[in-house]
Amino acid sequence: MPLFALGFLLAILQPSSGQFPRACANTESLLRKECCPPWDGDGSPCGELSSRGSCQNILLSQAPLGPQFPFSGVDDREDWPSIFYNRTCKCEGNFMGFNCGECKFGFSGPNCTERRLRTRRNIFQLTTSEKDKFLAYLNLAKNTPSRDYVIATGTYSQMNNGSNPMFRNINVYDVFVWMHYYASRDTLLGGSSVWRDIDFAHEAPGFLPWHRVFLLMWEREIQKITGDENFTIPYWDWRDAKDCVVCTDEYMGGRHPTNPNLLSPASFFSSWQVICTRSEEYNSQQALCNATSEGPILRNPGNNDKSRTPRLPSSAEVEFCLSLTQYESGPMDKMANYSFRNTLEGFADPRTAISNISQSGLHNALHIYMNGSMSQVQGSANDPIFVLHHAFVDSIFERWLRRHRPVLEVYPAANAPIGHNRENYMVPFIPLYRNGEFFKPSRELGYDYEYLQEPALDSFQEFLIPYLEQVRQIWAWLVGAAVIGGVITAVLTGLILACWKKRRGTSSEIQPLLTESEDYNNISYQSNF
Repeated sequence: MPLFALGFLLAILQPSSGQFPRACANTESLLRKECCPPWDGDGSPCGELSSRGSCQNILLSQAPLGPQFPFSGVDDREDWPSIFYNRTCKCEGNFMGFNCGECKFGFSGPNCTERRLRTRRNIFQLTTSEKDKFLAYLNLAKNTPSRDYVIATGTYSQMNNGSNPMFRNINVYDVFVWMHYYASRDTLLGGSSVWRDIDFAHEAPGFLPWHRVFLLMWEREIQKITGDENFTIPYWDWRDAKDCVVCTDEYMGGRHPTNPNLLSPASFFSSWQVICTRSEEYNSQQALCNATSEGPILRNPGNNDKSRTPRLPSSAEVEFCLSLTQYESGPMDKMANYSFRNTLEGFADPRTAISNISQSGLHNALHIYMNGSMSQVQGSANDPIFVLHHAFVDSIFERWLRRHRPVLEVYPAANAPIGHNRENYMVPFIPLYRNGEFFKPSRELGYDYEYLQEPALDSFQEFLIPYLEQVRQIWAWLVGAAVIGGVITAVLTGLILACWKKRRGTSSEIQPLLTESEDYNNISYQSNF
């Protein structure tokens, strides 16, 4: 994009609100604590005149939280998003978006009634033109100001409770870098104090649903700025890889010839600037990351601490992880044992499922192996390998969902770390999404993975799926009811037979002549059940 065009766009897009919708980023909306922007289609808030949605009070989960965060009322992310807004758009049917102007994931069309299934593919299965298009889309996102979102540069109290908004424009790619930072940042307690044991996107049950939403939103933003409705994120299958095979100039950037910590100047990723990587500096200043450029992407794959991460994950480790039947267990944090989530995230040994925070397995192993921007949680999304990596992690989550077919109740409803209960809204997304809403198969959200694809279903099977799913969720109750019904039937049948035999015996004593041959042949017996 020419520099003058970029400058013009930056000039006309004035600051509004944090990672929140631009239309809600103003003093009036913050003081009213209401984010119900008009839909362009009819000009009414949430598209209410077209029955797309309406502005309603937010219903927050009252379920108890775990003990990991012993504070209340000190962090803007508590009871998200109520510190900023307590009224937002509630969309009807298949409509979605901060103003109900979009379709739910997996639907399309003017009335969001058309189902759509896209396929995420292995990056090495893309043609050269498809791969080059993906890389060009990444670069476009890095150089295109976000139309819908901006970022907060101060806390709500620093904004004088909304009367002094502090926000900044940002490009489409960095919106997501900032959101990842914001969800995982430390709590600022005042002075020089912070609380580090808090993360709304990691180290707890919401890790997989949160990143699933993150990728879906990222995918949609790319579709919008490119006009390519068929775009999907490719994945990198890193199982049994001997080194970083995507770290070449043909793909995600090779190694610099003289500085092993930098990317090759032959890759345009070498010119990218990172943001939100200096967490200790923000903490000491009691400030938020303001998206100021902080230098180039750092990456030195394989030159990491081998005692912590000796190699990239293996197929056997992935298969063992998939065999675990419990999604979550124990304290539901990084100390959880035999937890599929904790093992996939990488805080539990991928051979035993026992928590071992001195080692980094599976998901974490890849981050540590990259030995650079990817290895620091808050700023890890700066490296574009992040989306390839998390797409493959999401595919492993999808394999577990398909293998074990958990009901929604398997996802913890209470006592998880802050922000991770089933009905908690995910930080910092607006429109609002609950953790439990994304604890379901990817096909229901409109996407699949090339290596997981199943034969297409005919229309009759598609019709039956929701009913079969309901039966599956109540099968235990049905079996129990059948057993109890069988017992009751057996008891009643026994009583009826006993009474019948007793009555028959009495009749024989009173009327012995009925057994005489001339009358016996005239008797008929009917059985009515």
